[in-house]
Amino acid sequence: MAKEQIISAIDVGSSKIVCLIAEILEDKIQIIGVSTLPSRGIKKGVVVDIDEAVEVLSEGMEAAERMAGVSVSRVWVTVNGSHISSVNSQGVVAVSAPDGEISVSDVNRVTEAARAISMPSSREIIHVIPRTFIVDSQEGIDDPVGMSGVRLQVETHIVSGATTSMRNLVKCIQQVGLDAENLTFTGLAASESVLSETEKELGVVVADIGGGTSNICIFVDGSPVYSSVLKLGGKNITSDIAIGLRVSLEEAEEIKKYMGVYEAKLAQKSKAGGERSYFSGATTNKDDEDIDISSLGLPNIQKVNRKFLIEGIIQPRLEEIADEIQQEIKKSGYEGLMPAGVVVAGGTALTVSLKDTFSIVLNLPVRIAEPTGVSGLIDEVNGPAFAASIGGIIYAAKNSVGGVRSMVPKFKLPLGSVKSAFDRVVHIFKGFMP
Repeated sequence: MAKEQIISAIDVGSSKIVCLIAEILEDKIQIIGVSTLPSRGIKKGVVVDIDEAVEVLSEGMEAAERMAGVSVSRVWVTVNGSHISSVNSQGVVAVSAPDGEISVSDVNRVTEAARAISMPSSREIIHVIPRTFIVDSQEGIDDPVGMSGVRLQVETHIVSGATTSMRNLVKCIQQVGLDAENLTFTGLAASESVLSETEKELGVVVADIGGGTSNICIFVDGSPVYSSVLKLGGKNITSDIAIGLRVSLEEAEEIKKYMGVYEAKLAQKSKAGGERSYFSGATTNKDDEDIDISSLGLPNIQKVNRKFLIEGIIQPRLEEIADEIQQEIKKSGYEGLMPAGVVVAGGTALTVSLKDTFSIVLNLPVRIAEPTGVSGLIDEVNGPAFAASIGGIIYAAKNSVGGVRSMVPKFKLPLGSVKSAFDRVVHIFKGFMP
């Protein structure tokens, strides 16, 4: 690619809205604009208040544009919610060329054939992802273009969602004055930034556990084979802490984050040969200690009992989330085919004792995600909480820059968004006036 291209992505979550603007030059993705705001109008991955959602999306995009020094008109948007489901489908076509050489049009035709599945009118396809191609009797082909054959077959992974939920999300984007370029399933977006090719080939589960939902994406033989969304998330843990300690939800969230940092520091001391870390199952006299949290400045609570908080409140909910993930793995039909284990992304990945609890319940190796693949202004979007945000911009770059675009429908609505776009331009110009 001779010159740079600007792309943007919005990660719409139940706890935060992340807007990213990136500059693509050759194979590098450089973040040049970032904004993160608490989510409003979004609950468990779906829009529940359009006005509030539009307001926070507008604030977020304006902040990212100011930082980047550019104005964008189109964005890629992550989508999640319990309405997301998946199915694997096959398509078969005859090669059109007389000499039997497979062309890009043949690949597009066979992919279109695979998406011709029975689906209720209330649902729309988000992704049709080719997993593997079969040319005549030869299996395991990644790219059949240029090969010779008579019969072309493809195995695909299809992700779909409820039409109303996705249309409401797109409506919010359009009311901000932007064009929703494409929608990306949050679990698939997270996998783009946290998985290695080796893990995908071996078989791995990505669990992106956000505030209101948990996005599950299972990879086998290098491709996604199962996608789903659970209704459980980090806010369930926060709610349990609030009830158990009789504090507000805001105070419970602060305590949850503090405990994650506290235990991480103990683990570092243990690795350095100092004081050992005290996780569930450890038999030490410090399991039942009171932890001073006065540094948080909470008016109603100064100390918490470690054993009661972790083993009595947090771990039971983590076990429930892990049980739900295990049920999804069984439902997928690929149980026992994921030696690479589970990669946990999302802000909840930093919850105290999550890794140990998941390892025991799932009986699989567990790794806390660290998103990679981008450069630039990454300090503000560092850590597992931003896996889907960074993955969303990576997915957009792969599918819109110098490559074959994935089979994703354009979401266009006759909403009369011209006025919204005009108002947005006027607002931007006002920002430059003294």
